[in-house]
Amino acid sequence: MPEPAQPQLWRPRHNPWLITLTVMMAVFMEVLDTSIANIALPHIAGGLSATPEEATWVLTSYLVSNAIILPMTGWLGNYFGRKRVLISCIVMFTLASALCGLAWDLPTLVIARILQGLGGGAMVPIAQAIMLESFPPQKRGAAMAVFAQGVVVAPILGPTLGGWITDSYSWRWIFYINVPVGIFSVLMAKWIVEDPPYIKRNVSATIDYVGFALLRCGWRHESSWTRQEADWLGAEWVRWFLFTSVVSFLVFIWWEFKIEHPLVDLRVFKNRNFTVGLILMTSLAAILYGPPRNCRCSCRRSWVTRRCRAVTP
Repeated sequence: MPEPAQPQLWRPRHNPWLITLTVMMAVFMEVLDTSIANIALPHIAGGLSATPEEATWVLTSYLVSNAIILPMTGWLGNYFGRKRVLISCIVMFTLASALCGLAWDLPTLVIARILQGLGGGAMVPIAQAIMLESFPPQKRGAAMAVFAQGVVVAPILGPTLGGWITDSYSWRWIFYINVPVGIFSVLMAKWIVEDPPYIKRNVSATIDYVGFALLRCGWRHESSWTRQEADWLGAEWVRWFLFTSVVSFLVFIWWEFKIEHPLVDLRVFKNRNFTVGLILMTSLAAILYGPPRNCRCSCRRSWVTRRCRAVTP
């Protein structure tokens, strides 16, 4: 009796490294924007008649909206299809970048940054999933090494590139540069990227709305109580926000272990390699995005030396 034919592994029509280049353009652009505006905050504050403390919402709004949409990526990919989600994210990110450059006041810029974060939040995991499935299992390690280089280099390059653009042209161009890159990324994604045949759109896929609400509540309140100008825990409203944030996260953890299809599968933390990697990436993010302390003389005190730069040694 003849043996049954073995199923053939799916292979994309285009070279996997070309697919990697395509998704990496979008990922590099998205990760770059997490830090490119850091050095331009004084210019943004001056150009929009805002205080330096108010200008920090340009960074906070992007990071918080990015983190809120990130856990929904799996559901979005199952419901709409990965290629469609990737292209939609790039389009939304590009349009929001153009709106950031055209912002006429701080609230408009913050709203545009929220939209930018929503568009970029799902971009990285969707791009990573598309890239990994384009390679055979034995080559996925090399592909991930290339992917990691872009994710790590982009936020490090951000302040340097943002400072040069701001000094040479205007702070608005740190957002305008995303427009041509985004258009090219959309065209490349429509031509190169494809969904595997075994990934079918599941219009009946459900999402953990309770977990999403708890996570959103925790992140929203966290962005409110981490405010230096409010004297940290010296203000009563800050303590209430801290309490609400902690309770929301604790209930979120309990809820995710309780339901059958959680928004975030926390059981993956049983994998030691994953947990150690997450700790290292969290440490890297703290170093990259940790804001410097502000002196009373309104200068930017170095968080490393903690010395006022306005004082001559």
